Amino acid sequence: MLSKISNLEPKRRDAILNAALKEFATKGFDDASTNVIAKESGISKGLMFHYVNNKKDLFLFLYDYCTEMIDKEYLDLMNFNEKDIFLRLQQSYLLQIELLQKHPWIFEFIKITAITKSDEINKELEKRENEKQSLCHASMFDIVDESKFREGLDVERCKQLIFWANIGFTNQILERIRNSEITELDYDNIVAELDGYLNELKKVFYK
Repeated sequence: MLSKISNLEPKRRDAILNAALKEFATKGFDDASTNVIAKESGISKGLMFHYVNNKKDLFLFLYDYCTEMIDKEYLDLMNFNEKDIFLRLQQSYLLQIELLQKHPWIFEFIKITAITKSDEINKELEKRENEKQSLCHASMFDIVDESKFREGLDVERCKQLIFWANIGFTNQILERIRNSEITELDYDNIVAELDGYLNELKKVFYK
């Protein structure tokens, strides 16, 4: 971590991080503007470069920060001993929503890190060998209680269908979050909506 940012008081630190996450997530590394990041975080560009050396260092800092946060506040808190696939998914999106309340653009940022024209950035990202999505998918869907599925179903195909459906409705919710002011969001309503989707899936696949 860049110690100058890490040692800032939380409100200023999060303002800089969230402004940078949004700018990189929406424009990618190549087109992101440090002027916009400074303005959105409420500081001068000169002060921002007091905390970070350049755009590349800020981008890589954010990558390391986000992967650490996803590990600590999402993957490490998941109870993979829960064998009901729908209860496991519910737990997953509850943890994701808690993380999004702190950093609304964190998952979008991780998605776009692989899309950059900068060979220097690409080499740095390759060193980090991020395989979180595939690891998470394997942990989330491979070991589940198959006895709850209706007889005659191909459980492996059912798990894939549930995975695709889950991506679809969570992406729809995330799109709403990205397009709204974070302070205006009704997270209880979002959770209720996600629960509703999962309940409909249960009716399709469970006994």
